[in-house]
Amino acid sequence: MNADAVDGIVEQWARERPDMAVDAIGVIARILRIAKLITDERRRVLAELGIDSATLDLLATLRRAGAPYRLTPAEIAENCLVSGGAITQRVTRAEDAGLVRTQRSASGKRTVAVELTEHGHQVIEHDIEVLIGRERQLIAGLPADDRRQLEGLLRELLGRMSRE
Repeated sequence: MNADAVDGIVEQWARERPDMAVDAIGVIARILRIAKLITDERRRVLAELGIDSATLDLLATLRRAGAPYRLTPAEIAENCLVSGGAITQRVTRAEDAGLVRTQRSASGKRTVAVELTEHGHQVIEHDIEVLIGRERQLIAGLPADDRRQLEGLLRELLGRMSRE
């Protein structure tokens, strides 16, 4: 396997600080670099599609919920891992764009459900297919067995880090 820039960083730190364990650099620095590449590519694809990440996240959350593609704001917040205030902003923008509709409480002050519109359903069906297709291209260089192994290792790492 060929050395990369991260190997150089690890070697430099090992030389400069032989008293310090530097093995984490090889993992973390590569994860950070991969995350940046993926984030940059995702941003580019979403710009081409004319949708922002927050709106895509909202539409995808509703779509994954299954028919009738409706959730409460609290359910959306839990699935999107953001605050209720952030969901309110996302829903307002998506509603203004005709992507979702809201059902309000009898007093009309509180949103009790958010639902994909037909237009929102069409947008998410198209956009998620394009995005996932591009993400598949990004990892296509890894053989299927390696992808499954990497997925398992990342799941394990994420699970351990989430518990700590």
